[in-house]
Amino acid sequence: MNTPKQPEPAANASLPPTPPEPASARTHRWGLGAFFFAQAIFVLVSVTLAAALGSPDSVTLVVMLVLPTVLAGAVAVVITVVRGNGPRLDFGLEWHWSDVTTGLAIGSVGLVTTTIASMLWMKWMGPGEGQSTVSSLVDGVQLPPALAVVIFLHIWLVAPLCEELLYRGLLWGAMERLRWSQLNVFVLSTAVFAIGHLEPERTVLLLVIAIPIGVARLVTGRLTASVVAHQVNNFLPALGLLLISLGLLPA
Repeated sequence: MNTPKQPEPAANASLPPTPPEPASARTHRWGLGAFFFAQAIFVLVSVTLAAALGSPDSVTLVVMLVLPTVLAGAVAVVITVVRGNGPRLDFGLEWHWSDVTTGLAIGSVGLVTTTIASMLWMKWMGPGEGQSTVSSLVDGVQLPPALAVVIFLHIWLVAPLCEELLYRGLLWGAMERLRWSQLNVFVLSTAVFAIGHLEPERTVLLLVIAIPIGVARLVTGRLTASVVAHQVNNFLPALGLLLISLGLLPA
């Protein structure tokens, strides 16, 4: 008895789709030179403004405080766009509630340690000694309320973002590109952060301030957490400068 033949598949029968090959991880094309360039912009703009403006009035004082930091942060972002994949991918600068809560938690712990360290530092250095550059600039200057608020918002929110773009963005990413361990990246970026403020008398204090901020970057692997931690850390100093600038607290 003849067995019926099984029908052969049609030549044009559709085949199951081939799964796409995984995309290779994208890497940026900037390194340590990008960080040094952005840092040089900060220094050059600061020195140029100080030389050009001399004894500043209240408006030019705000310009001297805000412009160098903002320009350096903007340069960092432009570098990631031109030579990389943008700050969202290269820095991990994107909104995650987990990063925000981590930054708030670590920043709050850091705020306590920083406050204690600052009190001990002032007691050791003596009254009026070891001030930050910002405090020195606004010392004895009573600003109009609008400008005092601008400085408050800059120190609290804007400056931390710009500094993180430089130190735990460009510098951190450049060292990662060199295949350095995360611990080495954390230690070196923390040290450069403290030294890069160009305040030799406060370098040790700045190291203490930088540690929790760097921990937030290390734990999450993204910049958002360190930005939030930095902003939490800067809140009380910014508030103090606001009250001093308005004449509500003695300098």
